[in-house]
Amino acid sequence: MKKIIKNIFKIFLLLLVAGIIFIAWANYSIKKDSEPFVSYHIADVPEAKTGLLLGTGKLLSNGTPNAYFYNRIEAAANLYKSGKIQYIIVSGDNSTKDYNEPEDMQLALIQKGVPQDKIIMDHAGFRTLDSVVRAKDIFSQTKLVIISQKFHNERAVFLARKNGMEAFGYNAADVNKYAGLKTNMREYAAKAKAYWDLLFGVEPKFGGEKIVIP
Repeated sequence: MKKIIKNIFKIFLLLLVAGIIFIAWANYSIKKDSEPFVSYHIADVPEAKTGLLLGTGKLLSNGTPNAYFYNRIEAAANLYKSGKIQYIIVSGDNSTKDYNEPEDMQLALIQKGVPQDKIIMDHAGFRTLDSVVRAKDIFSQTKLVIISQKFHNERAVFLARKNGMEAFGYNAADVNKYAGLKTNMREYAAKAKAYWDLLFGVEPKFGGEKIVIP
């Protein structure tokens, strides 16, 4: 019995070590591969027809404004006004009646001076993978600028390029380290999951008819 328990413990330990190595490798690889294509400076971003604004809730769970959301809106509006992009796909979660990231992003962008007819809604961006692949498969975009915080852009640009897209990332302002600690810790697992999805060919949750961007 002791021998069986010992062997089980060894297997558990091996799996744990393998998991840690995989997470570390996935994070290193995604950061390294995406580094040349993400920037905080508009001047570094090439012109593209479309920007892809990745969604998040406008409010935190305690009801206070979410700085991640508003910093992304600011970045997307600035990028549009600079003339680097002509359209913005707002892609996010709309899984319940009372939670609509694309609509919230659209309204916030309009308040920042982006014309409504330049904003394209994608209500099925439940994950970063879905948002990125749908930009290609549903909206027929093979070159685009992704807008989010740096940690998120690294993962999104990596996924987009591995799916045959010419993708760049324009980094929105970060949130202070204390406020964003939980998100940054969660990102280690998210990057590992992105690599896992790529290895096993995971597809977006929803497909759909093609939508033409003028």
